[in-house]
Amino acid sequence: MAWIVLVFSGLLETAWAVSLERSAGFSRPLPSVVFLITLVLSMLGLAYALREIPVGTGYAIWVGIGAVGTAVYGMAALGESASLARIACLLLVVAGVVGLKLFH
Repeated sequence: MAWIVLVFSGLLETAWAVSLERSAGFSRPLPSVVFLITLVLSMLGLAYALREIPVGTGYAIWVGIGAVGTAVYGMAALGESASLARIACLLLVVAGVVGLKLFH
């Protein structure tokens, strides 16, 4: 269960990062509220998962999921560069996250 919560929390990290950008410095109310809710839920999920998963592994996986998710969202929805080099770097992050899970 801890691993499922950790993955979901990582996805929520992507949601709060995107909401933070959409809030335009907290000047837009709806994205600001979404940011706060997803931030709190993401942190609560991380805290829950870290009861069973070592902090180094759990935190690195949480950050990796959030970072890759946010970068992919940026490329898919915001027109950010999707160069081969960027995609290769994201695949390296994914490989690191998978490696941390496998060698936990």
